[in-house]
Amino acid sequence: MSSPANAMQFVCPWPCLVVPTPKSVSTRSFAQTMVASQSKVSKMFAQALSNSCNIPASQLPKPCFKVFNERERLMTLQCRFSIDDAKYDDDDGRINRTGTLLIVGATIVMVVIGSGVLSLTLAIAQSRWIKDKKGRKHTKSTSTRSITVQDHHKTKIKQPKAKTKSNMEKTTSQEQPNSGTYVEPQYSGSRIKGDTITLDFVKKMMNDFKEQKYLDRGYASKILLQTKKILKALPSLVDITVPHGKHVTVCGDVHGQFYDLLNIFELNGIPSEENPYLFNGDFVDRGSFSVEVAFTLFAFKCMSPSAMYIARGNHESKSMNKIFGFEGEVRAKLNDKFVKMFAEVFNCLPLAHVINKKVFVVHGGLFSVDGVKLSQIRSINRFCEPPDEGLMHDLLWSDPQPLPGRGPSKRGNRCFCFGEDVTKRFLKDNNLDLVVRSHKSMHKGYEIQHDGKLITVFSAPNYCDKGNKGAFIRFEAPDLKPNIITFEAVVSIFHYLKSVILYYLNLKSVMLYYV
Repeated sequence: MSSPANAMQFVCPWPCLVVPTPKSVSTRSFAQTMVASQSKVSKMFAQALSNSCNIPASQLPKPCFKVFNERERLMTLQCRFSIDDAKYDDDDGRINRTGTLLIVGATIVMVVIGSGVLSLTLAIAQSRWIKDKKGRKHTKSTSTRSITVQDHHKTKIKQPKAKTKSNMEKTTSQEQPNSGTYVEPQYSGSRIKGDTITLDFVKKMMNDFKEQKYLDRGYASKILLQTKKILKALPSLVDITVPHGKHVTVCGDVHGQFYDLLNIFELNGIPSEENPYLFNGDFVDRGSFSVEVAFTLFAFKCMSPSAMYIARGNHESKSMNKIFGFEGEVRAKLNDKFVKMFAEVFNCLPLAHVINKKVFVVHGGLFSVDGVKLSQIRSINRFCEPPDEGLMHDLLWSDPQPLPGRGPSKRGNRCFCFGEDVTKRFLKDNNLDLVVRSHKSMHKGYEIQHDGKLITVFSAPNYCDKGNKGAFIRFEAPDLKPNIITFEAVVSIFHYLKSVILYYLNLKSVMLYYV
């Protein structure tokens, strides 16, 4: 059977575990290491596949291992999806079973990553071909290799020497010649004229993303640099002033769901100074298009800082990005240097916002102690990875609860939940009227709690296949009464591809054409 000229044919002898060979370890010794742990990994893989496909584990073929050199052709598609993720209630952001669906040559295979923990998340991302100085073609390393090296071989990571420039500035200087932003000759996407990011550029960029086209690395560097410069000048608590008769729209978690982000703009209008947005953290990880979502939000921020406000969530951190997909997506769609660049931008994101001195907007929630003032939040040194305790940790990780006081959280020992009395004391102490937070998926897209003093808003519909709605809130001055708009998930080629793979998984074989 021959495939069309513009398509690639993939045949899947399911299941098969594949891991790349690290540079520091020989293929033979690495293969021996994997074979030694084959029994344990096989059981986890069989159980996970059995759960996802509703097939008894005893009826599944025994997984096999294949070791390939990192210079072998590694073809991957450009999407990410989860199977039965809701079963494990992954909202706590710390319980995860990870795995990656890769395409090697003409075979679709499963790769186990992490410390022997199998994920029900199947990630597919496109790798780029580059030429080294000698003209030899090879692919960029993916997150799978780096995680395998770190977890299975405990390879020591060399600490960078002290630099006069930040990692981002050094990376950008290498990417861009002195004569301006370097753009690949074959690049045909949206272009920045001079140093100004315009609305026309952002619209063209979003359309390119919609058609699965990448942003040139030179422009990607420019957007990240400009975004970092803007964010770094902001306090940790940002005041938003909405004039009389005007409004601001607050969105919750987006989690890399780019097509749903476009739907928000379709429903509520493109960001502008007359139609400003506040995205309340967790715009990356889990979804397939976190890179596209991040660049879209950052580009609007560069275009007009007062048109786009962005808060930090618990997923805008190195540790979460390594586990939940964003780091691997960045390596695949850009390169390793951009992982550090994004981390530097995330460290500059504000932790909270206050709208007209009345509405407190934060990703997670309130604090483990009473008496916290807005001035304390404003002065938090946020330019770091999130700590395991303290005000910054509480802002990113806490959750509301129906009972009064504070209680334990399923997110872990360092996290907690707070009751209605805690919310009302915080509002009274700071002369505020309302707390708006995100951080947790809601079936209706939102939830009103604590006697109407706290609203949770979540903007990622059908999050991890849970079938939930998405929502956003419009606040119009001067009364700032919350107007909650809900919406359903959009259907894209990504969802079609997902259904195709799930269907053929049940048949334990697949013939897939990807045009």
